[in-house]
Amino acid sequence: MKKLLVASLCLIALSACTKVDLPIPQPPVMAESLKITNSVGIKLQSPFVTTEVLMNVKLESAGSVTIKIFDISNRVVSKETVSVVAGDNILKVYTTALPQSAYRIALFDVNGKQLGITDFNKL
Repeated sequence: MKKLLVASLCLIALSACTKVDLPIPQPPVMAESLKITNSVGIKLQSPFVTTEVLMNVKLESAGSVTIKIFDISNRVVSKETVSVVAGDNILKVYTTALPQSAYRIALFDVNGKQLGITDFNKL
């Protein structure tokens, strides 16, 4: 009986020590249209949007930023505060509720300093 118990424990111990190879997650490949060469900035995937567009927000340090969309009269029509990490942050901007027109999208730090700005057209 002792031999059976020892053999069972040895098998359990051996199976518990078996190495399992898990796939290493690969970082997402950033589209060339979203790359920012400066250390801080904002860039849209396309200047022409319909319902949504990808945007790269690049910062030197992690924190909160505010993204504002302005209409052609320079009125804020959308505002959102998001947490970002240092480096590139790919965000999705939804534009379904906006009427067809030209817009400006800007990025601000917690002190209200503008970090980047770009234009887009809602089709």
